[in-house]
Amino acid sequence: MLFRKMNKVESGLSILGFGCMRLPVTKDGNIDENQATDMLRYAIDHGVNYIDTAYPYHNGESEPFVGRALQGEYREKVNLATKLPSWLIKSRADMDRYLDEQLKRLQTDHIDFYLVHGLMKPFWENLSTLGVTDFLDSAIADGRIKYAGFSFHDELALFKEIVDAYDWTFC
Repeated sequence: MLFRKMNKVESGLSILGFGCMRLPVTKDGNIDENQATDMLRYAIDHGVNYIDTAYPYHNGESEPFVGRALQGEYREKVNLATKLPSWLIKSRADMDRYLDEQLKRLQTDHIDFYLVHGLMKPFWENLSTLGVTDFLDSAIADGRIKYAGFSFHDELALFKEIVDAYDWTFC
């Protein structure tokens, strides 16, 4: 496995990550836990150290699955990424509530890479007004997340605004 060093990040990241948005499913549409766990652990056993999930993936079941699959020594072998569901945030307290819920769902005490998910103009305006950068600073300071980033789905001008609004680690 090849690894890359990122500015501001302590350890190298595998250039191949394991995304948990489209895991194998059973006939009834639920995650095929055995097959998905085998796949995830195979990837980790062969050097993948970046695991990516999000609150809405698999109708909300991806994070709990990842939490179960990473039990034992597997959690310590990976950099875990998930995302704040930006479209669901109505208050500053919601940011903490979702992060705390995600930590429980993932069965971990911290998230290595926490992204503000799917930023578009209306989401960014709402989150900015509600203090998302203060939330990120607080979550980093108290150890719930290590690195803050975002994913993006809008125009270049807004991208530049968001990049300049905070000392992001990644996007």
